[in-house]
Amino acid sequence: PLHSLRSAEKALLPGYHCFEWKPPLKNVSTNTDVGIIDGLSGLNSSVDDYPVDVISKRFRYDAALVSTLKDMEENILEGLKSQDLDDYLTGPFTIVIKESCDGMGDVSEKHGSGPPVPEKAVRFSFTIMTISVPGSNGPVRIFEEAKPNSELCCKPLCLMLADESDHETLTAILGPIVAEREAMKTSDLLLEIGGILRNFKFVFRGTGYDEKLVREVEGLEASGSQYICTLCDSTRLEASQNLVFHSITRSHGENLQRYETWRANPYHESVEELRDRVKGVSAKPFIETLPSIDALHCDIGNAAEFYRIFQLEIGEVYKNPIANKEEKKRWAVT
Repeated sequence: PLHSLRSAEKALLPGYHCFEWKPPLKNVSTNTDVGIIDGLSGLNSSVDDYPVDVISKRFRYDAALVSTLKDMEENILEGLKSQDLDDYLTGPFTIVIKESCDGMGDVSEKHGSGPPVPEKAVRFSFTIMTISVPGSNGPVRIFEEAKPNSELCCKPLCLMLADESDHETLTAILGPIVAEREAMKTSDLLLEIGGILRNFKFVFRGTGYDEKLVREVEGLEASGSQYICTLCDSTRLEASQNLVFHSITRSHGENLQRYETWRANPYHESVEELRDRVKGVSAKPFIETLPSIDALHCDIGNAAEFYRIFQLEIGEVYKNPIANKEEKKRWAVT
């Protein structure tokens, strides 16, 4: 039986990787022999009349990361060699993880048998973007994902039969994943790569979310909201009057504070006043996403850039490249 095998023998089993966390992960089992687990284990026997054990399947986050690193063993050793670094380097290796989550649309089977389940699916996945080690002149990158948006390097962590708009099911399933991720932020992984025990630290970046899911997991109102932006507090009216200047001001921490304000209403304000104070945060944010420029702001940036080009065209700047400020202003209002 597996439990009586020695560590050396276990290491020879396909798909089995022995690893350890220092300090041990909070609220996560130290058992390393874990495969696919039930995404809703520990919850009641059914959710909205769906049998709970078929709603979601997932890997434990740390076990999935270890499995991916073992698959990349050759890349890591080649990276060390290509940077003229010692093969026996124990680390710490810093790994940047891109997290992604998106709805997969309608997955219904018209004539399939089996338990009745929601006909939409959501997938949470991760990609190892870079691996670096400390060098004498700062970090040295030994691996960088050449095609970060390819499905080949995007590792599925959790599949759930749920609608991405279903806040309750999403939080119930993704909650434990977020807890595991938070625990890994402050712990070091000890894993054998190339026959040597090495030390790994993880940095998580939640950039693979579309606007709909950012709003969902960061507690913002849905996309029809007057608070048009997931990056700043701008309203539709303000945004329509300002096509040039924007900065990223929203953050996960601020969203959490605003949710507490929304929940407690400490200043005893009316709903409208309170909504204005919290700028559209009305649910508890439960996943930290990394705000990155979205399609709306790319469009605005492009519009501003083209606007400038048109102004220069109007002024026929190619005929007079040394025009003064007054002249340029005149073109702008033409």
